[in-house]
Amino acid sequence: MDKADAGGQAETAHITILRPDDWHLHLRDGGLLSGVLPESIRHFARALVMPNLQPPVVTARDALNYRKRIESALPPESGFSPLMTLYLTESTDPEDVAAAHGDGVITAVKLYPAGATTHSESGVREVHRVMPVLERMAGIGCPLCVHGEVPDSDVDVFDRESVFIENVLDPLRREIPDLRIVLEHVTTAEGVDYVGGGGDSLAATITVHHLLINRNHILAGGIRPHYYCLPVAKRERHRLALREAAVSGHPRFFLGTDSAPHCVADKETAKGCAGVFTATNAVPCVAQVFEDEGSLGTLEAFLSLNGAAFYGLPTNHSTITLTRQHEPASFPACIGTTAGPVVVFDPGIDIYWTVA
Repeated sequence: MDKADAGGQAETAHITILRPDDWHLHLRDGGLLSGVLPESIRHFARALVMPNLQPPVVTARDALNYRKRIESALPPESGFSPLMTLYLTESTDPEDVAAAHGDGVITAVKLYPAGATTHSESGVREVHRVMPVLERMAGIGCPLCVHGEVPDSDVDVFDRESVFIENVLDPLRREIPDLRIVLEHVTTAEGVDYVGGGGDSLAATITVHHLLINRNHILAGGIRPHYYCLPVAKRERHRLALREAAVSGHPRFFLGTDSAPHCVADKETAKGCAGVFTATNAVPCVAQVFEDEGSLGTLEAFLSLNGAAFYGLPTNHSTITLTRQHEPASFPACIGTTAGPVVVFDPGIDIYWTVA
C-alpha cells in the first residue's frame, strides 16, 4: 500500500491486490449475456456462474454448451474463466455430476429450493430426494452451493434464511458431515454465526449490496425495485454483522456478488424481478466498505484469497490496483444490452475507489 499524508491524516492512495474472483454471478444468456459480461471481466479473473437459466443447466452437456456460449462472447485474450455449476433437480444423475466434476466441466452444484427465487421452479422440493447426489458429491469433494431460504408462504420473508438453517441446512450437515457447502449470499447475523462456527466444510458468500443496504433502502419513502433481491435485505443489525464478517479476515467468508441483471421493464413492474446488478462497481464498493471499517488490510483475503482456498483452486497470478480519489467516483446509471437497459447498483454513499 502507498499512503499519502493529507492534513496530518494518513490516506491510502493505492492498493495492489491479486485479481479478485466472484464466487456467485448471474450472466444470463443471449442479449443479456453479451451486454453484462464485459462488466464482470473488467475486474474479475474468474466467476462461479449460476445455472438458473430457462431451461436450467442440469447436465454436464448443458454446462459445456453454456460455457461455450460465454466463451464465445468474451473478447480475445480476456483472461476471464467462467466456472460452471449444475442446477440440482430431484432427477439429477449422481454419476453425471461425478463425471462433470472429475472432468473439470463444473466446479460446484447449486441447490435452489423450488420457488425460492428467480427461475427456481425446477429446484428441490424435498432434500431427501437428492440425498444420493449429495452423498456422491461428498465422496468426490464437489461443493454444494445453496440458496438458503425456505419458500414456505407461511414463513415471513425476513425469517426464511434462519428457518432454512434450522430446518434444512443443519440437519443436512449432520447427515452428510463431509459435504462441502457454501451458504450463498448470507444475509443474517444468525447465518454469520452459524457459518463462523461451522467448521472447515462450511463457508458463505457475502454480496456487495447486502454490505451497503438494509430493508429501509427498499421500502422507506417509496418502493425502490432496483434494491429488491432475494434473499431480501434485512434489518440494520444484520447488515452490520455481514460487514464485521467480511472485514474480519475469516477464511470462510468471501465475495459472491450475486450480480443479477434484469432489464428495466422487468424490474419496474407490478411484480418486479428479484436481483441487483452490481458487476459494474462491485470492487470499488467493497473497497469503500473496507476503508470505512478501517480494514483495508483484509481486503485481498475477502476478494482474492478465501474463495479460491475453499474451492481448492490456485489464486490468480495477475493483479489489479485500486486508487483512492479525492473526489467521489462516478458510475453509469445503467448499461445497454440488446435485451434492454439494466440499472447499475447505486450504493447510496460516496465511493472514492476506482480500479486502474
